[in-house]
Amino acid sequence: MHRFSQRKIQGCIKLVSCSITAAITFELLVNIPLSTGQSQMPLSGQQSALQEAKQLNKQVIELYNAGKYSEAIAPAERALAISEKVLGKEHPDVATTLNNLAELYKAQGSYEKAEPMYLRSLAIYEKIMGKDHPLVATSLNNLAELYKAQGSYEKAEPMYLRSLAIYEKVLGKEHPNVATSLNNLASLYTEQGSYEKAEPLYLRSLQIREMLGKESPEVANTLNNLASLYQQQGSDKKAEPLYLRSLAIMEKLLGKEHPNVATSLNNLAELYKAQGSYQKAEPMYLRALLIREKALGKEHPDVAASLNTLASLYQQEGSYKKAEPLYLRSLEIREKMLGKEHPLVASTLNSLAQLYQAQGNIARTINFFSRGLAIEEHNFGLLFSVGSEARKQDYAKTFLFSTYRAISLSLQEAANNPRAARLALTTVLRRKVRVLDTVIDSIQILRNHLADKPETQKLFDEWQNVNQNLSALIYRGQANQSASDYKAQLQELNIKKERIEEAIANKSAEFHITTQPVELAAIQTLIPKDAALVEIVRYKPFNPKAKQTEKSGKLRYAAAVLRSVGEPRWVDLGDAETIDKSVANLRKALTEKPSDVHTRYSASTTQSKPTQSLEQLARTLYQQVMAPIRPLLGDASHLLLSPDGQLAIIPFEALLDEQNKYLIQRYAFSYLTTGRELLRFQLAAKSVAPPVVFANIDYNQQEIAPPSTIRGLENRPSGHLPNLQFAPLYNTLEEANKIKEIFPDTKIISGKQATEAAIKQIQAPSILHLATHGFFITDKEVADNFNQQLLENLKLENPLLRSGLAFAGINNRKQASSNTNDGILTALEVTGLNLRGTQLVVLSACETGLGDLEVGGRLYGLRRALVIAGSQSQVLSLWVIDDEGTKDLMVKYYQNLNAGKGKHDALREAQLELLKIPEYQHPYYWASFVASGDWSSLWTGNYGI
Repeated sequence: MHRFSQRKIQGCIKLVSCSITAAITFELLVNIPLSTGQSQMPLSGQQSALQEAKQLNKQVIELYNAGKYSEAIAPAERALAISEKVLGKEHPDVATTLNNLAELYKAQGSYEKAEPMYLRSLAIYEKIMGKDHPLVATSLNNLAELYKAQGSYEKAEPMYLRSLAIYEKVLGKEHPNVATSLNNLASLYTEQGSYEKAEPLYLRSLQIREMLGKESPEVANTLNNLASLYQQQGSDKKAEPLYLRSLAIMEKLLGKEHPNVATSLNNLAELYKAQGSYQKAEPMYLRALLIREKALGKEHPDVAASLNTLASLYQQEGSYKKAEPLYLRSLEIREKMLGKEHPLVASTLNSLAQLYQAQGNIARTINFFSRGLAIEEHNFGLLFSVGSEARKQDYAKTFLFSTYRAISLSLQEAANNPRAARLALTTVLRRKVRVLDTVIDSIQILRNHLADKPETQKLFDEWQNVNQNLSALIYRGQANQSASDYKAQLQELNIKKERIEEAIANKSAEFHITTQPVELAAIQTLIPKDAALVEIVRYKPFNPKAKQTEKSGKLRYAAAVLRSVGEPRWVDLGDAETIDKSVANLRKALTEKPSDVHTRYSASTTQSKPTQSLEQLARTLYQQVMAPIRPLLGDASHLLLSPDGQLAIIPFEALLDEQNKYLIQRYAFSYLTTGRELLRFQLAAKSVAPPVVFANIDYNQQEIAPPSTIRGLENRPSGHLPNLQFAPLYNTLEEANKIKEIFPDTKIISGKQATEAAIKQIQAPSILHLATHGFFITDKEVADNFNQQLLENLKLENPLLRSGLAFAGINNRKQASSNTNDGILTALEVTGLNLRGTQLVVLSACETGLGDLEVGGRLYGLRRALVIAGSQSQVLSLWVIDDEGTKDLMVKYYQNLNAGKGKHDALREAQLELLKIPEYQHPYYWASFVASGDWSSLWTGNYGI
């Protein structure tokens, strides 16, 4: 098996890559006749020839196990020629010999020669033995290993899984071949950053293998790979003893010059290098290189790996002249043997860029880094076409380090270099919220084929059902179930959800049309002349001269500004922790209703400090974030703002500038997930179906409860989420009637008819307006509601289960007869709504714009869910809102829409009107709503303007 190790630096990314020879797939063939035990040949000459072939195959295995791959080629080719001549081209022994020869080519790095032999071997086994035979599983495993070595992870995984299933079914769950499959599948997941999936597979593989003896090459292999996993997770103390034990076994059983010994040496050296123990690492690197060159030849991928890691050591020591020729030689081998788009080629290019950056050679830094990032983008596209959302998130994490480096380069060593600025912004535009784009594409591609593909409809229904069942289980609670039964049910649903998501991605990949990578120029042409794209990101500054564990600094915020013409410009905004504290302070002041407090509070609960007014807090955050950006904006009056981190949960409109003016008075804001979203607006179809409004909803408490003055949780949850209750919102009826006066074709759904089931039947209205209670359950509230042991299994870290909207019957949901109509519509369920073509969704409710930050820089919540569902523009709230004030704001908003104003301009005009009214001047009333997505005017149909 071939795989590369990735050192995880400060919780981030892979920095160094090295090829590792681990499990020997020939172990699967040891007990299988390699020749004519299965054939009865009448002629003595044929029998003699077949006996020769059998002896040749034995010689091949001996040479392979000794690591003498090149010497084994000639006898393997001779054995194949004899077998084909005597047995014909479709005999199982021919398939075995083909497999062995392919394995030798793979071991030498000759992947193009190996693949057709593996495929032919597999075809013979399937035809003669049937699709569930262990030999078929062997071929599938070996072919998967080849694809993994080539970086084609999307091809490898289904083969690994099928191989494992066959072995478990035919041989039992504790067979050595099962252990090999588990080990190899875990290796794939490790390379993709899915560490939580990999570890239990490694441990199970190790347990099976140790049952047959504690000292075998197979045990050593799994120990090595498990150690590599722990190293990537930063658990050096767990990794080192496993590496040492693996090395001792390898040397004892295979001899001191076997390629697998070189693997153990190289990995252990990686560990010592990461710890700064360069004197311990160098002799191990050198010994591993010598072994590999002797056993594999000077142009093998594993030799390139040794060169790359040794060069990295010299770079760490500041010996740049020693490092450069080793990197260049490694690059030459990898490009020749693996192809120019292999992940390991990207790794070497990025390492070279880092080397030149340390030497101050910016031109070469940008040249090599551009090439490395382009290859990473290519592999992003391949991997993101398949797999569940969680898997995509794991894989995205492995690229964070190179993203940070690109941003850091444009802000530090190459601060005035247009090429560096373009490279950094292009990288951000390609990667930010990339997972969201792939999920949107998968769902929408699937929707396109629901009518003509019955199996697609079934898959889509299964996905909606599992989301509904998960949501219902959380908000109905444990009920009469035991804690263990409840936990088991949740675990089962989460596993099913991930499997269905993988099936959706794989199914949509059948219809997927390959697109070219996002280019800066394509986005720039879509920016209006009066606008500026402001892409805010979090990043870690990079120091190429620092020790390996100190290369990345603390998180900071930065911003890139791009106009319709000209070069992008970058600016560092400062320490993320400081800015996040300012956001928290301002949010507290903004969300406190003026009638309840005097808009002043203490900036710290633990120290005695002067209180700060809302104005001071709004100006502080302005000085930290917007003041550095404004000089780059020129005459732009419309800001296409893509915030990151905690900046995604504050309205920039409410910041105060030096002239004591709110920014809403100077700028129109349109919030984007990323500037790449502009490309999606171009392609979107627009519905002209009549608007639909949900309002005056019967939560089944109207007879006994007083009306609510806010559209959210008046009492934050305590005790249990299943006990959440909601009071009626009488102002929403007037709000709905006013909207109908403005857009006469509007359909109002209210009272007992405003059910969860009703909204799930909606088919892409032009406008969807939901005037109801909304909520987002925070981390603390989740922790307060569930004991820690249960919490670990709930997967409530998925914010789409913690964001929701209230519909009819919610207060009696424990008695609901169906999971599709329990009154709570979580964001997870919103993803299944059919809003493709819906021009505008307005969530006239509390906290609908909140969520949790995930990899790639965007909040996971209702906004994300609505985009997945297909909506083009959204108006959402950032805090608990006032019922009556919201009604007044919404009426003005729809009047402006009807007057032909853009979807975002209409909101701004309504907010400015409220700002002039004394009782609504506080930002609590007018700044709670933000507009995101497509800002254009409503496309006219039979309902408006």
